[in-house]
Amino acid sequence: MASPRKIKVGTTELFPLNPVLKAITSDAARKDAPPVVLLPYQQAWVADDSQLKIAEKSRRIGLTWAEASDDVLLAAQEQNSTNVFYIGPTQDMALEYIEACAMWARAFDYAASEIEEGIFVDGDKEIKSFKIDFPSTGRRIVALSSRPTNLRGKQGVVAIDEAAFHNDLAQLLKAAMAMLLWGDKVRIISTHDGQDNAFDELIQEVRAGKRKGSVHRFTFRDAVAQGLYQRVCLRRGIEWTAEGEAQWVADAYAFYGEDASEELDVVPSQSGGAYLTMGLIEARMSGDTPLVRGRWTSEFAYLPDWEREAEVAEWCEDHLKPMLTDLNKDLAHGFGEDFGRTGDLTIIDVMEETRTLDIRVKAQIELSNCPFRQQEQILFYIVSRLPRFRSGVLDARGNGQYLAERAAQKFGQARIEQVMLSDSFYLANMPRFKAALQDGTLADIPKDTEVRDDLRALRVIDGVPKLPKSKTQKEDGPKLQRHGDAAIGLFLGHYAMKREVAPIEYQGVANKRSADRGRDDVGGNSDRRSAW
Repeated sequence: MASPRKIKVGTTELFPLNPVLKAITSDAARKDAPPVVLLPYQQAWVADDSQLKIAEKSRRIGLTWAEASDDVLLAAQEQNSTNVFYIGPTQDMALEYIEACAMWARAFDYAASEIEEGIFVDGDKEIKSFKIDFPSTGRRIVALSSRPTNLRGKQGVVAIDEAAFHNDLAQLLKAAMAMLLWGDKVRIISTHDGQDNAFDELIQEVRAGKRKGSVHRFTFRDAVAQGLYQRVCLRRGIEWTAEGEAQWVADAYAFYGEDASEELDVVPSQSGGAYLTMGLIEARMSGDTPLVRGRWTSEFAYLPDWEREAEVAEWCEDHLKPMLTDLNKDLAHGFGEDFGRTGDLTIIDVMEETRTLDIRVKAQIELSNCPFRQQEQILFYIVSRLPRFRSGVLDARGNGQYLAERAAQKFGQARIEQVMLSDSFYLANMPRFKAALQDGTLADIPKDTEVRDDLRALRVIDGVPKLPKSKTQKEDGPKLQRHGDAAIGLFLGHYAMKREVAPIEYQGVANKRSADRGRDDVGGNSDRRSAW
């Protein structure tokens, strides 16, 4: 029977299904109505229509069950139907999956055959398989208990479950990716089995942009927050309570013990060391890249405005102008900035894109104990002199929000991005930064021990590559502390150069009253044009 794949799950139209499930869920807002069929994270998974999508997940959160719902629709719908091949590491998982498909076929009221057992010949091996046929479309869902080499030559959607635990995932992926060439899809679902695993490597490749696809991350606590324990209570016929949920979660972590981080929190084991190796960092350093350090006393902040502006203007002319003048006028430039005022440093990294699309660090400016107004003065001096200025990204957390906002006001929101650093931002962009260092498309970092140590400070914490909260104390005074500042400046600089920014004609115009006072555009060229 034909059935349009469109439904409201809960109160939001998130992904397409059919009228049977719509009848189950459309009235979910009523107090006396049954709960929605799929929980929000299951909805998000099914809603993603990417050709290659990957889920790194906690144990037992029902993602395979959700995948089965979509696979039945793919095989049974009359328009654009396709075969589905499920590959699990064990026979029991294959049977559990095909039983879930049979349940969904009944729920959707699709005509489907009974589950059929068969033998799939893989070379000299005979592998038990399970199959459901859909007579109206001539399609089928086949579940296999291990990787068959005969997947090659087949066409349809492939779902690889618990991918990290297949004996040869790399070869299985090669066979599965052929499906994408004819418009079909590959879904990969798994908990982690360590960092040195083809599954984790695949995730890092996608996050780094080396392979096209999407990655979802579903932790146990995320699933509980979205209703997993309430669904357990419904199935077991017990009343939900907050106390019962808390105890259930505590018991789950107690059961897994030291393995809970990997099994429930989606953190690959052996991932607590430095994110970047010393060898990699030093290989991307250059002694020719300028590193300019400016330090000011606490008393400097309370000098009259004109005196501070004059002193910093002279400092800019002496220390920044020579290296800015030497920048290639024909190449695009940008910058990344990590903000600090007293306890932390401000780092500004000037980046250049070569004709071969590589990113090179052209200068790093480090400011210690620099007043807010003078940080603005220095930043504007630098950016106003960048040839073909493309993009800048500033750390907008805390006090850094002021400078980020002022930069966006002066140079335009299209070219200035104000970033609130978060786990999701790190997770989405840090792998690209690491990949650029690995393949040498990001290089010429200033050759300096403190810069190296800042980069070495990056850690994988709860599965997210980022900086820990602790700081490193320098020996030359209590005010000079480092918190991986150079690492964040470089990270944001690389991100800035990879942003999609439309070419524009830029003309900075000084505020008349401020220009009359000689204050608002100190050190800048208000009449300078830069086409990019």
